[in-house]
Amino acid sequence: MILQALTRYYKRLRENPDSGVAQDGFTTEQISFAVRIDWDGTLLDIIDIRDMAGKKPRAIGLDVPERVTKSVNICANFLWDNTGYVLGADEKGKPERSRQTFEAFRARQHEVGDGVDDNAMKAVLKFLDAWEPNNASELDNWEDIVGSNLVFRVADERRFVHQHPAVIDAWRRANVSPSPENRAMCLVTGKTVPVARLHNKIKGVRDAQTSGASIVSFNLDAFCSYGKEQNYNAPIGEEAAFAYTTALNYLLRFDSTHKIQIGDATTVFWAERDTPIESIFGIILDHRENAADEEAARQVREYLSAIRAGKKPVGIDESIRFYILGLSPNASRISVRFWYTETIGELNRALAAHFNDLSIVRTYDNQPENPGIWQLLLETALLHKSENVNPALAGSVTRSILTGTDYPSSLLAAVITRIRADRDINYYRAALIKAVLTRHARNYSKPQEVSVMLDESSTNTAYRLGRLFAVLEKAQEEAIPGANATIKDRYYGSASATPGVVFPQLLRLSQHHLAKIGGGAKVNKERLIQEIAAEIQSFPDHLSLENQGMFALGYYHQRRALFAKKDSIEVEPQA
Repeated sequence: MILQALTRYYKRLRENPDSGVAQDGFTTEQISFAVRIDWDGTLLDIIDIRDMAGKKPRAIGLDVPERVTKSVNICANFLWDNTGYVLGADEKGKPERSRQTFEAFRARQHEVGDGVDDNAMKAVLKFLDAWEPNNASELDNWEDIVGSNLVFRVADERRFVHQHPAVIDAWRRANVSPSPENRAMCLVTGKTVPVARLHNKIKGVRDAQTSGASIVSFNLDAFCSYGKEQNYNAPIGEEAAFAYTTALNYLLRFDSTHKIQIGDATTVFWAERDTPIESIFGIILDHRENAADEEAARQVREYLSAIRAGKKPVGIDESIRFYILGLSPNASRISVRFWYTETIGELNRALAAHFNDLSIVRTYDNQPENPGIWQLLLETALLHKSENVNPALAGSVTRSILTGTDYPSSLLAAVITRIRADRDINYYRAALIKAVLTRHARNYSKPQEVSVMLDESSTNTAYRLGRLFAVLEKAQEEAIPGANATIKDRYYGSASATPGVVFPQLLRLSQHHLAKIGGGAKVNKERLIQEIAAEIQSFPDHLSLENQGMFALGYYHQRRALFAKKDSIEVEPQA
């Protein structure tokens, strides 16, 4: 299913001349320099073709002959490679191996290029036959060049040698598998075709091998059966293998707007046909993507406003199928963290439910009404560091968002644990707790008690206890401004888990705080304490995890309300 969807996406990209996707037999690689030679093969110079627009020069993506999938230690590409192959010199400190890679590169160019009726190809072969690798270190700016990928250009031509039509034809002829015994029914297309022995590497998955990793591979005898080796165990035609790997690498490219990071999963997304959702979906899930694009941000706000209100977004065909693929590194392989496919209409309904479940009064007006998934996941991590986000939790939360199923129980546990550890009940954590409890109540037809803002009518004991704790804390802050530690610092964890042990002591302590406040503020606090406590029959010995969530929401709501308005009762000064 995944490879079929990617293969279809490649065909869609090829139909769009502006996509820039590599044609059959080619791949997009990061190239930094071009070896410029004369028509007789004499080296003229090394041209810097990097992108200079940013703070640092950056290699450009260039379509070059398909990368060789190396099953041996030394194997050269055609008309491009790194300096160790092209010039026989690198910075690895192994000159003997560098000479071997250069010889392999020279042999590969002769293998494909001999007899090709193209003067540029002949010039490259003359250059390689005459080049001495020991001269590489004498080149201008060698320190910048070494280790980079290079291509060839002849004299004042604007195109590169590998872009010459005769060279392209020669490469395609050399790239065709002639082995009729390796024909089988392709698992992607269902046609009997030549099977790809090795598939192109996938690049761009965070923390995977920089040289690329495989999503389909067999490298141990235990993985093989019926005498079949390597990818003949899962027969995929050469065209389909090229299509799916090229499409995936296109989605994973450096400047891709179809890619976001969710936990350890590098996540890509696409649709079966053109749709505006493709350009804004990354911002919907992760506000860090294209954050400076005001127009895209406006489109996201309008889109989410529409679907949250149950309306159909303008200009969106909801029948189009949408695909989301999460990939995680796993040694030399890539594992599928999650896979989602549904119509845009179903996706809209799932996203609307998610953001409506998250909806809660914000602490500050500049906080996002529709927080991105990464903003939320960081609230479950120690020290708010991305590397501390649980990968399994990130994948489970993403699946819940996309499918509308219950959020994982571990999400609530993770948030409560972080609150107990650092005693911070912020907007994002409160939104997560509300979402978990709201969805659980809806999916299991429980009475809905979780509101967007302060619910003074709620009779839920845990919620009222959280409200009461917030009022007692506020009384202490007003009585002892600048105290080194508040009751939240000392008692929040035990008050939210074992209120029967803590609250009697807190109520006695509050009498001293109220006495210090005096005036109208004291009257208001006393009245509020009485109103909240009136519906609390007794202080429970223990609160379940779900009720600890309600406690946190009660605290958050009441705390937000206390800072949203000043005490309204004024008491006349006594004579």
